[in-house]
Amino acid sequence: MLVACSVATVTMAQNTTTTTAKGRRTRELSPAEVNILGSYYSQTGEHSPVTGGIGTEELTDVTPTIIVNVPLDTVTNLSVNFGMDFYSSASSDQIDYNVSGASKSDTRTHLNVGISRRNNTHRTIKGITIGGSTEYDYQSVSVGANWAIVSKDGNRELSLGALAFFDTWSRIYPIELRGQGQLLDEDKRQSYSLSATLSQVINRKMQAALSSEVVYQTGLLSTPFQRVYFADQELPDIERLPDTRYKYPVGLRVNYYTSDYLTMRFFYRFYSDSWGMTANTVELETPIKIGPFFSFYPFYRYHTQTAVDYFSPYKAHLSTEELYTSDYDLAGINSHKAGLGVRYSPLEGITHFGLPFSSNSTQFKSIEVRGGNYWRSDGLKAFIISADLGFTIPGNK
Repeated sequence: MLVACSVATVTMAQNTTTTTAKGRRTRELSPAEVNILGSYYSQTGEHSPVTGGIGTEELTDVTPTIIVNVPLDTVTNLSVNFGMDFYSSASSDQIDYNVSGASKSDTRTHLNVGISRRNNTHRTIKGITIGGSTEYDYQSVSVGANWAIVSKDGNRELSLGALAFFDTWSRIYPIELRGQGQLLDEDKRQSYSLSATLSQVINRKMQAALSSEVVYQTGLLSTPFQRVYFADQELPDIERLPDTRYKYPVGLRVNYYTSDYLTMRFFYRFYSDSWGMTANTVELETPIKIGPFFSFYPFYRYHTQTAVDYFSPYKAHLSTEELYTSDYDLAGINSHKAGLGVRYSPLEGITHFGLPFSSNSTQFKSIEVRGGNYWRSDGLKAFIISADLGFTIPGNK
């Protein structure tokens, strides 16, 4: 039902007349694009932050998403991104120490809407976005703006962006710490980011993009239901972290076209923040074409990070400390991700079909499937498989 409604919405938005009353044809709009995505994620591990850095991290997540891009006129574009996460987490079940062992299940829903407008005279693009997401203990609203300019020869582009998130927590505490009043004064979080990306065509075979970002977060930056156990007392406390954080990521992306059948895609990212973490990430992807329409691409990602200043494992903190966490996402770890993707995209599409209430012929344009394994030095292992179905819907003639 969700897919049908989304496709119907796109079709109605594209019913734009392209012939004037005097028989002169106007410029025809680009086709609307619809991408239907879905993924399945599963992980295991033995360092759950809900139980203080020990215990199961078993989790599964199924994520359907629809992304729609609709040209409203020859210079204006509307984009809509709607998705849901259906997840089951054994560790979240331990907030209440449910001895049945049944996993906690919940749903996250998110929606983002953006509109952009191109100025062909000045070669600029301006856009705004609004969005929101909700789940059982967390609600978020976001607003953003972006601006880009392209050089006269089309070989260089500078883009700037600003984004703000306004989040609200439901302060759910571990069961043994309830009844003591509010353990946290704050239930809101704000995040603000400024980003810049410079893309450059270096020569006929090489393209590069340099990106940087500054992120500022304030408010409740810890997770209320995550426990911390101490070396000098039996009763745990909730995770406590600073109420501000600055993040400074910088990235470099390089694409090198070795031939019509092989492309090398390289990405490097350096990260630092005010909590004491530094990280380095390297990714390599090599799309290989088999014929003009079919390609596959092996990929590999390596990540290493230092621990934040406030991390210690289970029962390694002292109760006299002011700030503490046993969340291994903030620990010093190394991780690897490797996998394979395949894409099939014929020039005339895979097939065509009609839609109700429209004379348009929808093109099933492409299909892409991607699978990967993830493992890191603390023992966490994960598997993810995802699919992307691409469609185009032309305007009525």
